[in-house]
Amino acid sequence: MSELRSAVDDLATDDLHAMPAAAVMDRLRELLQLQNRIAAEVTRTVRAADLAGGAELDGLKTMPSWLRGHGHLSPSAASALVRNGRALESLPAVASAFADGVVTADQVTVIAPVAAERNLASAAAQGVDLPGADRVLAETATGAGHQVLARTVHHYLARLDPDGPEPDPADTRSLTLLKRANGELDFHGALDTVGGEKLATALESIVQANRPKGDTRTRAQQLADALVQLADNQLAAGDLPTLRTVKPAIGVLITLDDLADPAAGPGAGTTGLGAALSAERARWLACDGTIARIVMGPDGQPLDMGRTKRVVPPHLRKAVELRDGTCVFAGCGAPKHWCDVHHLVPWLFGGETSLKNSALLCERHHTKVHHGFRVERGPGGRWRTHRPDGTEILIGSPLLA
Repeated sequence: MSELRSAVDDLATDDLHAMPAAAVMDRLRELLQLQNRIAAEVTRTVRAADLAGGAELDGLKTMPSWLRGHGHLSPSAASALVRNGRALESLPAVASAFADGVVTADQVTVIAPVAAERNLASAAAQGVDLPGADRVLAETATGAGHQVLARTVHHYLARLDPDGPEPDPADTRSLTLLKRANGELDFHGALDTVGGEKLATALESIVQANRPKGDTRTRAQQLADALVQLADNQLAAGDLPTLRTVKPAIGVLITLDDLADPAAGPGAGTTGLGAALSAERARWLACDGTIARIVMGPDGQPLDMGRTKRVVPPHLRKAVELRDGTCVFAGCGAPKHWCDVHHLVPWLFGGETSLKNSALLCERHHTKVHHGFRVERGPGGRWRTHRPDGTEILIGSPLLA
């Protein structure tokens, strides 16, 4: 182990920027192979610790729980590591390729279901040549892409039980939401084939319907924005199941002083799920939300609660939708049902809740205008968009500006 640490220390002293590109790529190839070999040793060691009951030495019940606590692994990664160690005992060809560094840990995770107890029993009952399947899987993992390997494993498992009952989609669906300290949300999960197709189709429809000129978002950012828009659409529709007699909505608790202060005010508000929110973000939500006045006592107990008021009443929203039709930010054109009604002059600072002081903006561009960008409607009814430096964003021929 000390020699391995010394070797890694030596690698860390290399000046990569001084190397030619070919040398950097050769180095990367070798490191990836070594990474696979180390991952194989980690997996083998985890299996030995699992068999020896090593987690009990630290007062823990299982190896996954030990890996989550001591190894700082996510629940899914810890479970996969333990599962892979067990699977490789029944798949020596895959284990050998893994140890040689030509198969990755991710590939082993894809192959592991082949060695699940139920599938091993089915293979034995049908006289399946498991060593032969093991060799084919090792060769496929070594010479083909990830998707080809996944299809091969799926084909093998499907043939083990061709006449069995159709699996319940809920058995393969999972979603884990992990909230960071700053309120941001990490999530990971898996969907069955049909469920995944439904989600992908819904997200793709939103992505393809909102492709403004000059869009520099990555594919991952576009899909993330589409997922938020999907949630926005459902919340705005008002037909989601009620939560304790209350329709689900984004709630923010913030003092009037913080809300009215034009400063950004980080951490001034608290969401219904306990995340901290800046005053600027709260003002963004308040543009087209509902407001309720709550008088708090010195001990933090509510003393009085005024009636909830819709900032933009339904009849005004309809008028804004008829006039604007789509998001008015230059080059966007997102449909009206994706948009909020933005106050050009914030109502908190004296701006009227009126047709003249309103503009339709999609979620993305509503954020932009609360961070320096500006939209305005000229005397002829044409919307103009300005950057934070005051320059105008022009779409098409400058002669039409």
